Order: sequence, then C-alpha cells, then structure tokens
Amino acid sequence: MSKVLYIKANAKKEGESRTFKISDSFIEEYKKLNPQDEIITLDLYEEGIEFLPKGELGELHTPKEGTGKDHPILKYAYQFLEADKYVIAEPFWNLSIPSILKAYIDYITVTGITFKYTASGAVGLCTGKKVVNITSRGGDYTSEPAASYEMGDRYLRTILGFLGITDFTTISADGLDIIGNDVNAIVGKTIEKAKEKAKNF
Repeated sequence: MSKVLYIKANAKKEGESRTFKISDSFIEEYKKLNPQDEIITLDLYEEGIEFLPKGELGELHTPKEGTGKDHPILKYAYQFLEADKYVIAEPFWNLSIPSILKAYIDYITVTGITFKYTASGAVGLCTGKKVVNITSRGGDYTSEPAASYEMGDRYLRTILGFLGITDFTTISADGLDIIGNDVNAIVGKTIEKAKEKAKNF
C-alpha cells in the first residue's frame, strides 16, 4: 500500500479552479485504480501555511534531537518524508508558483529530515518516491520564447530533485487565457491526460 500526499495550492473558491478540476480528476481516477492506497489531502490555504517565523530558522534548519512530529512546522517535513507519492496542484502565477507553495517548500526542506549534508555536499533523503505536478497556465510556456520564462514547474522539479525525487512528471493545461482558445476543450484534454497518467502512477 502506498501513501499519496495531495498538495493543493490555489486561493480560488471551491469549484472555480481549473487546476483543481484536472488534479481532482487525477485523484479520482487514481482512487479507482488503487483503492488500497491512502490519500492525504493537504490544502495549503485551508491549512493556513505562513512564512517561516522570524528568529527560529536555526531550530528549523537543524532540528534538535527529539523534536517530534507534533512540532507546528516540522510536522510537515515528517509528513512529506513519510509519503511515497506526491500530487502537487497549483496555478502558474507571475511566472512561478503561488507564494504559499514556496512557503510550504521552506517548511519541508529541512536538514536531517528531507536532506542532509555530507562531506561531498547535500544528499536528498526522499529517494525512491515520485511526483506528478499538475498546473494550469494562461499562456503557452511549452516552447520558446515563452518557455524560458517558466520558473514554476522548473523550480519544483529542481528543489524536489534536491530532496532526492527524480521521478517527476508534469501535466499542464496551457494557453487558458489566450483570446480565441477553447478553454473547456483544453481543460478537458488535460483531464484525459491526467487520467491516463493515473494508470501508471
């Protein structure tokens, strides 16, 4: 049995997010195919993720021995480590990810929990896991020249690779705000791609 952590990062009201239409479809299909797996949904806005508190970075970057999973911030790093698979769902905002997702990344990137330093440098401790990142973008950032401006999915792929996760798949709905595009058709096609990916995730 696998443990799936479904990380949601969008400030829109329930039912308004195009990203979540796709990611929820992925999760529903995955549940049908893997009823024995545990799926934990972590909505970052519902969770109230905030920026790291001033003056506590030392404790957070190198947890003291005995600091447990009940710590208000470090509990997220432990939860992340314990998962086998991750589904991240976020819109593409201002050429990157929503700031709340970046704050969450700061919560889970902790020395001694999700990575460690060795004599030869940093080593990720989350090896053998896999990620699907589901995103929606107003423009088309799949090819140049716009692809060079894409710093959201690229950042997630890089930072999670730093934590040891190299099995990373992106599912994106592109061009949703380009005048003349059929938004429903784009979202529908991306939902089908997501369901297909759920078969071998």
